[in-house]
Amino acid sequence: MDLVIRATVVFFFIFLVTRIVGRRELSDLEPFDLILLVVLGDLVQQGITQSDESVSGTLIVISTIALLSVGVSWVSFRSRRVRLLTEGEPLVLVQDGRPIERNMRRERITIEDIQEEARRSQIASVADLQWAILENGGHISCIPRDERAAA
Repeated sequence: MDLVIRATVVFFFIFLVTRIVGRRELSDLEPFDLILLVVLGDLVQQGITQSDESVSGTLIVISTIALLSVGVSWVSFRSRRVRLLTEGEPLVLVQDGRPIERNMRRERITIEDIQEEARRSQIASVADLQWAILENGGHISCIPRDERAAA
């Protein structure tokens, strides 16, 4: 039972940390970040199992984390409120060619980040954007202005 409690506490702590870190950081992993995640995984394993190196202990921990993942996913699917908590909602970064500084600061996104995503979408500048939206997965969607409406 001790393994289940430790796995549950660590699961929700990791969930909280990933929400605090932010969407954008998790979508752009650098090599150092990948190594850090591997090290973090090892530290989490040691914290959950402590000195229990048994196969049954490992199976209990894996089963607990899998059940918690499925449970959170199911509850998120059934409840919009929980889904907003677990997944967040898209955030508008640029509207009608004007950056929304407050939203950019909140997610620690620079104008250069938006310009890079605009170029990837074949849009020359931020001024040519109707919308730039930070999606739940950390990707920035760029929607160009309708040139007919601008003329």
